[in-house]
Amino acid sequence: MDLEVKIPAALASECGGARTITVAAPEAATLGDVLAAIETSHPRLGRRLRDEAGQLRRFVNVYIGDDECRRLKGLATPVGPDDPIQILPSIAGG
Repeated sequence: MDLEVKIPAALASECGGARTITVAAPEAATLGDVLAAIETSHPRLGRRLRDEAGQLRRFVNVYIGDDECRRLKGLATPVGPDDPIQILPSIAGG
């Protein structure tokens, strides 16, 4: 199945300037499957999202609908074609 992922402006340069990308995922996909598909199609973006151990980087938030994935099942969160997926980096400052 094809899933759309919204990309923030801060990371768009890692995927050719696209603000939305479409990735192919298995029918019973999890967020981990989606991130693996992103790594395959956009390796630079994939490296910005997950660390060397394959875990979501600390300052990267991924929303599925209105819920941040860490409040759900993390990378094991199931996703479907009707689930809006959005990547948002944390913003810090003072």
